Amino acid sequence: MSENSEPISRRDQILQALAQMLESNPGARITTASLAKAVGVSEAALYRHFPSKAKMFEGLIAFIEDAVFSRITRILQDFELADERCERTLTLVLTFAEKNPGMCRLLSGDALAGETERLRQRIQQFFERIETQLKQILREAEMREKKVPVQTASAEANLLTAVIEGRIRQYVRSEFKEPPTQYWREQWALLSPTLLRNKDLGGL
Repeated sequence: MSENSEPISRRDQILQALAQMLESNPGARITTASLAKAVGVSEAALYRHFPSKAKMFEGLIAFIEDAVFSRITRILQDFELADERCERTLTLVLTFAEKNPGMCRLLSGDALAGETERLRQRIQQFFERIETQLKQILREAEMREKKVPVQTASAEANLLTAVIEGRIRQYVRSEFKEPPTQYWREQWALLSPTLLRNKDLGGL
């Protein structure tokens, strides 16, 4: 967020309050009146920083995108093996979700019912971007490690994305009682051996 320090401080305060309300009121619809009360300002003051509630949600989604994809970039810089890149990418998303329950109501679409279609499309694009990154990692394994996907990179990336999306939805559905990293180590141990095979082994 690149504005002057005072507006940034107030904007962040509003977004933090919104995220907290999403976490503490699972299933509840957030109104600008209740948000203004939580921040301790008037609704008019909210609208000086965000012209609409949709823009507030967009601010939270932008935070999610920046936090997740900047760290994925570091994973790709720090690790060479496709298996480890996939595991760390998926673990990153699940850990971020676990630490930010309110954000999960956005990622699952739960908090976006009745909101503008643009917000739902942006969440869809977030998961599509994750899937594309996983697909690229799997495809690059042939060049880096002489390994190829057991199925297709597209099918496997789609499966891995569905797994993390499902874990996030379970987290929301359980009202944040079933953390998305629960059983993840065991589940990755099941998934990992099915992704890649040595290129020179053919179909064996």
